[in-house]
Amino acid sequence: MTFNDLKLIEPIRKALRDEGYTNPTAIQAKAIPLVLQRYDVLGSAQTGTGKTAAFAIPIIQHLASRPFKNNGKRKITSLVVTPTRELAIQIGESFSAYAKYTKVNNTVIFGGVNQKSQTEALRQGVDVLVATPGRLLDLMDQGFISLNDVRYFVLDEADRMLDMGFIHDIRKIIERLPHKRQSLFFSATMPKNILKLSQQILTRPKKVAVNPVSSTAETIQQYLYTTNKKEKPNLLLHILRNPRMDQVLVFSRTKHGANRIARNLDKKGIKSAAIHGDRSQNQRQRALKEFKDGKIRVLVATDIAARGIDIDKLRYVINYDIPNESETYVHRIGRCGRAGEDGVAISICEPEENAYIRDIEKLTKQKLQMVEDNPYPQTDKPMTTAEKKEFEKEKQRRKQEFFANLKKKMAGKQKSKTGNNRNKPRRR
Repeated sequence: MTFNDLKLIEPIRKALRDEGYTNPTAIQAKAIPLVLQRYDVLGSAQTGTGKTAAFAIPIIQHLASRPFKNNGKRKITSLVVTPTRELAIQIGESFSAYAKYTKVNNTVIFGGVNQKSQTEALRQGVDVLVATPGRLLDLMDQGFISLNDVRYFVLDEADRMLDMGFIHDIRKIIERLPHKRQSLFFSATMPKNILKLSQQILTRPKKVAVNPVSSTAETIQQYLYTTNKKEKPNLLLHILRNPRMDQVLVFSRTKHGANRIARNLDKKGIKSAAIHGDRSQNQRQRALKEFKDGKIRVLVATDIAARGIDIDKLRYVINYDIPNESETYVHRIGRCGRAGEDGVAISICEPEENAYIRDIEKLTKQKLQMVEDNPYPQTDKPMTTAEKKEFEKEKQRRKQEFFANLKKKMAGKQKSKTGNNRNKPRRR
């Protein structure tokens, strides 16, 4: 199947050709015809499967087919709500790319930055609004945004939205949407609370599902290096000596770890940058832009900061720290090998992480290919006192993180039962 088979208008097909797109991904082939037929859609799809185009392309076609008035302010006709500012920015870029030969325009709003430029864009009129929940509600309360004319509503990364505590914000947004609308709902996972939320948003939806969380793209080659903790920096440098690895996304478990990795690489002459929750929005955007533009070779990221990173033709992902949740591994390596492109995922495993590798192989039903040419192989040598101390500290941190998340979930359930809104989730 090609995009020509999807009954798209020529301005969109021309934009897709400019982007180098010829064949739709699985989610696009399934979802685009349904959205064009004006069905509500419940989509199970991870980041990296091409789902942004799956909803952006048909929405642009709907909007482009209506008559545009030469005078009068444009009203928000399509609303896309997404959990993070990085993802919001990239969705906005996608709408701009696919709609460049139409009259459809868009703007993106998110928290953490001054609202002036965002409110100015809203005053000029906009067809498609891409927003994070907190800033959207803030500007609605200030009178800058009305949802009365929304005909197309997209809730993206719904599971992530709930994990970040946005459930009450989402419900407030839904209450202020017109009852008559087309709604599209996308989530990487479909637990009971997500399905319950989808029932509040969708009307007789068509279901589409691709790439369940346990699966990894067939185009991704997965390699495993085993080493000791203190040799990890040296092994990373050894791996990066490969000149073909010109653009590499490295995952760290912690913010401090990400900073340390980037610092060490810079000292060795490898241009690097770290992105995580402690970086300002401008710092994160600048690092991502420099990485995309080839000005820095290695981007070191934590899992939360990396959610929503979409880099065309990224080939290399390195797990400097093995995640303790197998599903996180699948999400991480899904950053490369997208849309049929080849990808290489390399994992660096220390003895304390061996069990995580076994869990990953069990989930994915794939054996990671052990690299034999390893100058720093894993040994049975016991940990030093300093390593034991750091390991116990990390174990304690994970334990605290687990109970904090559990407490948050329990508080959320209790709040849902009582309807108590005193503790509002932090807005973005």
